[in-house]
Amino acid sequence: MEGNTNDLLEKRDWIAGLERGISIIEAFDDQHPRMTASEAGQRCGMTRTAARRYLLTLRHMGYVEGDGKLFWLTPRVLRLGQSYLESARLPRIVQPFLQRVAAGTHEIAYLSVMDGNEVVYIARNGPNRSMSTGYVLGARVPAQVTAAGLLMLAMRDHAALAAWLQGQELTVFTPHTISSKERMKLELARIRAQGWSLSEQQLDLNSRGIAVPLRDRRGALVGALNVTMPMGHESSEDAVARVLPVLRETAQAMRNLI
Repeated sequence: MEGNTNDLLEKRDWIAGLERGISIIEAFDDQHPRMTASEAGQRCGMTRTAARRYLLTLRHMGYVEGDGKLFWLTPRVLRLGQSYLESARLPRIVQPFLQRVAAGTHEIAYLSVMDGNEVVYIARNGPNRSMSTGYVLGARVPAQVTAAGLLMLAMRDHAALAAWLQGQELTVFTPHTISSKERMKLELARIRAQGWSLSEQQLDLNSRGIAVPLRDRRGALVGALNVTMPMGHESSEDAVARVLPVLRETAQAMRNLI
């Protein structure tokens, strides 16, 4: 597992141990909730001995727990994400605007950003619903199956988008998930041209998302403003007519503050 490289980083400033320690934390996921030192080492490209030292250090710090053979993450790891949510300027700025969207649409409003090929939800406002699209803060979802993710993919430059299409395996979640790269290419081109996105039943049956770009005062894309809702008895056209103007107006109002 490799971290992101930064060509501007001087070699003398690079701390290999920090990178490896973080890679150990990131090695745990839903497929690997508990691992031996050997398994963690294999996933991170290091020896069992080295992985065990990192795991023991993380256990001493409270980020990992173990039973002598297996290791697993503790809730303390959530402090890392919470530190971002509490210190980052963007989630704090957008909260009143998300409240405006939620009040104007009666739907759940989110601010989403891209991290690699995943969408991360960093701010939320709206009614609580018993549906899987009620994402918690920090939730990560494949970009290809959300309105916000499709929008931010579509806004990439042509070279970056082509590279993503070439290297991406389109996972199927429902019968409605776009699984053809040619169809995905056409859909992203359509989204780019119209400047907003609609995603229906791509990740969950009976769920719909609508998203618009959120740009800063210089015009740079910083994220996506989106809502999620159950499909219900409302047509796609009616949902877009009801929600899209609120999203666009709010995104424009936020632009001069970012």
